[in-house]
Amino acid sequence: MRFLLSGALLFSTALGTAVPRAEQKVDYTGFKVLRLKLPNTKQNIQGRIEKLAAHVLNPGKEALDIVVSPDNLEDIKALVPESVVINEDVGAALAEEGELKSADFSVAAVPSETWFTAYHPYADHLTFLSDLQGGFPTQSEIFTAGTSVQGRALTGIHIWGSGGKGSKPAILIHGTVHAREWISTMTTEYFAWQLLTKYASDATVKSLVDKFDYYIIPAVNPDGFVYSQTTDRLWRKNRQTVSTSTCVGRDINRNWPFKWEVTGGASTSPCSETYKGQAAGDAPENKGLVAQVNSLRDGKGIRLYLDIHSYGQYILWPYGYDCSLVVHNSAQLRSIATSAAAAIRTVSGTTYTIGPSCSTLYATTGSSVDYIDATGNSTYSYTWELRDTGTYGFVLPASQIQPTVRETWV
Repeated sequence: MRFLLSGALLFSTALGTAVPRAEQKVDYTGFKVLRLKLPNTKQNIQGRIEKLAAHVLNPGKEALDIVVSPDNLEDIKALVPESVVINEDVGAALAEEGELKSADFSVAAVPSETWFTAYHPYADHLTFLSDLQGGFPTQSEIFTAGTSVQGRALTGIHIWGSGGKGSKPAILIHGTVHAREWISTMTTEYFAWQLLTKYASDATVKSLVDKFDYYIIPAVNPDGFVYSQTTDRLWRKNRQTVSTSTCVGRDINRNWPFKWEVTGGASTSPCSETYKGQAAGDAPENKGLVAQVNSLRDGKGIRLYLDIHSYGQYILWPYGYDCSLVVHNSAQLRSIATSAAAAIRTVSGTTYTIGPSCSTLYATTGSSVDYIDATGNSTYSYTWELRDTGTYGFVLPASQIQPTVRETWV
């Protein structure tokens, strides 16, 4: 009965207050992923590439990964002769990723580790959090951090240990900032699952939970996440409209109100994958997230922030807006990232690149990590780009969920 009642409530929440009409699902059969080596005059051709590409997968890098239709393939190759096909058929990769699977939550009150063997519909993710919290009511609670454009709550789980709720510095973790990064949803949920289910049996986990309060939001972009599941698997942004354009969406990770106005790390075009919005913090999702960050800062403070993304296998720290800047605790951030990368490599052999965000990967303005470091006063802040390095990219097969979440947890 608990599942039936909570499922009905969560389903109504998942629908939100403004449900757009159904659109035909994008078919990526025959589409390819190209890795383009851009010439030094890349700014002159970047706009032309974006018009020809179905999606730019890693905007801003010197070597761009793009999705291109068969009809535009030769035009892209003519524009950028130095290109390599890294995925012959996106549609086939999507088939390998696996269908969304609804879980049977009625079997047990607390979800089992089998949850992490498949990708799931958004409504099921809400039920997963509800049932996980329901198994540990004295040391966890469900919270919300504002609402999305379409009225969905940004739903998270708050976990604590000795000392009681809110008594310790915060560890804040965000997932699915970009809608197509499904492995980040599973990874952040795995963190929550481990922290609660292993607290009573694992001394290391107990010490971690007793030392910090954890605030984990597996999907901070719920509208985009739903859209990626129902309509366009490779959708990135939120679903906010722009009055001056037919293009939809802001990049939530270019909309934070810190160095938003700096040029070079985001786009002012509503059609771009990295559209920054019309004003700093004007995405509803960002308003709620900023309010929560500021509240945690003004309480016990934020010890660690993790913004979990995919793909590329990077561990990055501030700053994104200026490649010449060195953050004040750079040595500590590098030391921790070095240890994390070594731990992952020991588990699975997966290799990670570490370094400051701007100089290691690309420039970003209005980013979460910069805001939470500089304004949220977090002791440590990282952007984490999970598996892989481009073979599957955002459509990581379900068979890689467990290996990814396990190595990242370690």
